[in-house]
Amino acid sequence: MLIYNTLTRRKEELVPIEPNHVRMYVCGMTVYDHCHLGHARVMITFDMVVRYLRASGLRVTYVRNITDIDDKIIRRAAENGEPIDALTDRFIAAMHEDERDLNVLLPDLEPRATYHVPGMIAMIQTLIEKGHAYAASNGDVYYAVRSFPGYGKLSGKSLEDLEAGARVEPGEAKRDPLDFALWKAAKPGEPAWDSPWGRGRPGWHIECSVMSIDALGCHFDIHGGGMDLQFPHHENEIAQSEGATGCHFANLWMHNGFVRVNEEKMSKSLGNFFTIRELLPRFGGEVVRFFILSSHYRSPLNYSDENLEIAKNGLTRLYTALKGVEAAHYVSFEEIPAQLSPWLTRFIAAMDDDFNTPEALAVLFELATELNRAKGVDESLAAELAGLLKRLGHTLGLLEQDPVAFLQGGAGAVLDVARIEALIAERAAAKKAKNYAEADRIRAMLSEEGIVLEDGAQGTTWRRG
Repeated sequence: MLIYNTLTRRKEELVPIEPNHVRMYVCGMTVYDHCHLGHARVMITFDMVVRYLRASGLRVTYVRNITDIDDKIIRRAAENGEPIDALTDRFIAAMHEDERDLNVLLPDLEPRATYHVPGMIAMIQTLIEKGHAYAASNGDVYYAVRSFPGYGKLSGKSLEDLEAGARVEPGEAKRDPLDFALWKAAKPGEPAWDSPWGRGRPGWHIECSVMSIDALGCHFDIHGGGMDLQFPHHENEIAQSEGATGCHFANLWMHNGFVRVNEEKMSKSLGNFFTIRELLPRFGGEVVRFFILSSHYRSPLNYSDENLEIAKNGLTRLYTALKGVEAAHYVSFEEIPAQLSPWLTRFIAAMDDDFNTPEALAVLFELATELNRAKGVDESLAAELAGLLKRLGHTLGLLEQDPVAFLQGGAGAVLDVARIEALIAERAAAKKAKNYAEADRIRAMLSEEGIVLEDGAQGTTWRRG
């Protein structure tokens, strides 16, 4: 299994430090607002990674943190006039709702920054003792970037390049413009903890160093997150963690690509910013998940209504193939019959090549084509093909709904199912009476409402158009 390592700029074989056990840490959300499409990509990307690693027979310990103390959180709580805990608890609950709608499994561990402040203070003290940090005159503590020889190895940035844009902001007491805050002295009205340097709160970067090491040890297999975190957040994590422990921090660094909207950067200032819960009523969680997986995780992802409609049509094609077939049930890849091995082999080859989900989805579409051919001809083969299609879909977190429920339900306006079925019965009666004009009128009326009728040997069924 090859994974692209941002640290080395090449694909590398996944060789777990502990045999058959992968330990993975992913930087999670800062909970001051509802999660947006960029967050959805992080959630779904690493959920897909965990699902596939487990399907491959590996044990996985998946840790994704929650940042519940931060400048943005403090500012938003003050704007709302509510306690910080109330704000963060509310948005953590909303995040978990979004995850359920996207079929994202909860991580094994979900540490919150505020529960780990004593560990952060201890790591900062260690960094001071080792000469990597210093307490400033204003009560802040800073990391001395030049004290860490490997700084810039993840992002590829040199100290000379960084110096050109570095500056000391008003109120900062750092010795070098490149240095960054590990501890911030308390300001009036802000939450604060006691420390050897006075009351204050941790900086953002130190949080993940402490939470990841506490959960997984000082040396683990995979560290992930969005590409926007590569610098400075992940670069600073390496400097802090390796500076404090002397251990190599993470073997593989994975970063998912940016989300763009109609080929422009997604941002609130451009008015093209979508939260997950704004998209779900229009398209549904599984369509959003399918859309995200249809691009390679490292590639830019371009959102548009047209691309979501394409994803919806693709998912509809897969569910349509599964409709009416009693699928075989396969718990693991080992149970797949030998005659289906060509498709399974190609799926595994795609996923083993840095989680190439577009190629993996292409295998699902080929299976759907074969399944449609087998229907009504070889029911035993159809059951096996449907079973493999569902098993591979499940590995990606897809195709877990009842096909009829998906095709007749999904996102959008609530349908009057009783009315639709009554109209289908009226149409059947009209056809029986050879009143084909009336039958065609009913079909056309339902078609205008987005309802597609499908006539078959067992009668007429319907789905959303």
